[in-house]
Amino acid sequence: MELFPLNVEDLIHGRSVESARIDYKASFQDNNKWSVIKTVAAFANDLQNLNGGFLIIGIEASDGVPQLPPLGLNEVDLESIQQSIRVACKRIDPEFQPVIFPKVFEGKHILILWAPAGDNRPYRSPDDRCPTTLCFHVRQGAETIKAKGETERQLLEQTARVPFDDRRSQTGNLLDLSPILVKRFLQEINSDLLNIQPSPQDIDLYKSLRIVNDIQGVLMPRNIGLLFFNERPEKFFSGCAFDVVQFADDAGGNLIEEKHFSGPLDSQVLSVVENLDSLTNVQLRKLPGKAQVDRTVAYPYEALEEAIVNAAYHRGYENMPEPNKVYLYPNRLEIISYPGPVPGITLQHLQGPAPIPPVPARNRRIGEFLKELRLAEMRGTGIPKIRRVMSQNGSGELVIDFDPERTYFRVILPAHPRYLALHALRESSYLWSIGEKKNAFDQLHSVFSQQSGSGAVAAQLIAFYGEMGNLPAAESVFRTFHQSPLKYEAEQPYLRLFKVFYSNNERTKAKETIDLLPEAEYFSAPLDVAVAYKRIKVLDKAHTIFTRIFDSYADNPEYLHNFAQVKISIANDVAHRRNPNWHTVRRLRHEAIELLRRALTLAQDTAERAWCFFDLARTLTWLRVPPSQIDEAFQGAIELLPYEQAFREAYDKWRSYSQSR
Repeated sequence: MELFPLNVEDLIHGRSVESARIDYKASFQDNNKWSVIKTVAAFANDLQNLNGGFLIIGIEASDGVPQLPPLGLNEVDLESIQQSIRVACKRIDPEFQPVIFPKVFEGKHILILWAPAGDNRPYRSPDDRCPTTLCFHVRQGAETIKAKGETERQLLEQTARVPFDDRRSQTGNLLDLSPILVKRFLQEINSDLLNIQPSPQDIDLYKSLRIVNDIQGVLMPRNIGLLFFNERPEKFFSGCAFDVVQFADDAGGNLIEEKHFSGPLDSQVLSVVENLDSLTNVQLRKLPGKAQVDRTVAYPYEALEEAIVNAAYHRGYENMPEPNKVYLYPNRLEIISYPGPVPGITLQHLQGPAPIPPVPARNRRIGEFLKELRLAEMRGTGIPKIRRVMSQNGSGELVIDFDPERTYFRVILPAHPRYLALHALRESSYLWSIGEKKNAFDQLHSVFSQQSGSGAVAAQLIAFYGEMGNLPAAESVFRTFHQSPLKYEAEQPYLRLFKVFYSNNERTKAKETIDLLPEAEYFSAPLDVAVAYKRIKVLDKAHTIFTRIFDSYADNPEYLHNFAQVKISIANDVAHRRNPNWHTVRRLRHEAIELLRRALTLAQDTAERAWCFFDLARTLTWLRVPPSQIDEAFQGAIELLPYEQAFREAYDKWRSYSQSR
């Protein structure tokens, strides 16, 4: 008994098999009999090495889309229809019989004709317009056509040429197939075989998946079976592996890490993609004034997966000892497989919008299994998909190349510009920490020359120059960034140069720098901007920013303390005017006290708590509260930082003043 290996619903909806490998017929009658038979023969000819296809009788289609619910077939006619199909298929030369599966779908009886690639191709079948004439038929997209001219020549060239992955293994035996891996595969593709009771024998599962050959009564594994269902396929195919190598520089001279991935082919693909995804970074940045987050990745997961799948699918496994190579550089990812593309595909086909020609694939069964696992999509869509997702991610242009002798095939994915910046920041920080300052500057300037709008890189350069006391160089970097038309992390250089000037007592230049920051960027780092304005005594602007961000920072002790200090400073300024508004002064001081008390309940840092107590004590002094409250606040500050001279001096001065009264 033949067992159907797929999930019927997934097949009918084209989820587990490419739609070009599926055809539908509403019925099987004399008026369409030869149309069915020529389609069976076309699938068996398998011109493009896709491993044939499926013809579903009992479901009508419109433009290749199944029309559901199905029309179905009469149950009493099922046996006679099958017999008629078998008789009609005897007209195929050489004879070819599809595997027929009666199934029930949505309450209707249907027949599924599975016509895998034939071992004796090419096959001729009756012309549906003149059944006495035999001719070659092939599939072109979702249609069955008569093979003529160049198409017929290509088909004849395929005579007795079985792709390597579908051949009998010359070194393996039946025990090399793992029933555990087979059952895991069937579970992952949601195969209907798992629902059969009693459970099929392992041999029956192997036959249903066509991973064994019957050689004069002896079952031998096919290469496809060893590639997917052996724990160590590298033992049979030395190139069946991936080497992933990470370099610290563009030239590949400084090796960081090297990993070797082997095992069943689908497991290799998943492990390599997950490893690469973990080595690169998702970068998240909150967009000012918006709920969403700006998300970029070094390499989109879909592009990684598609490129690795292509390397596993399209490489050669016959006498190809070199494993697939994946080289991860700071600025790009290179994926190399062996050999190059099959004849008929040129660089022009791979570099432009034109469709890739439907030349026969090197491996027909690998693509079939990867499709069933949802790891591969329709043939010819891989490269366009990589280009699309790379463009959507804001990455550079995909590069593909191979040598004239077609000994290798290389795909180069450029890293996202922000990933280059992130890598440079990490490397430069490390180099700076070990004293290699020149190399640290070289790393940053190399990226900054290409990305003058990178605020993170500009800010790091400014910080390094500031640490060395080279303020003119810091200003030069800032001017280059400020004049860049396209900026991201835009607030960072302004804040960094402000701090450099402020720490060097260049208060005027500090103010000029922060005043250049566009207001639209205030709320990318609002706390830092507000604190900067507080430091240069632009209190009204600082107060406005602190007020606007209260809901977002109400549990941040640093924010609460700085906001309180701004209110205290404004209150003092108002109090020293010629005709002060004492109501405003008292209100601001009371608000400051509330902020300080909240900060004290949240702050964990000792110094932060001590200065909150100190500011609280001074503000309470101005409000003339009972001395015990003021004394308690001063004591809180002194206990936390007993060696802070300012606390002790202010406390002694307050005690002297209060005792004199």
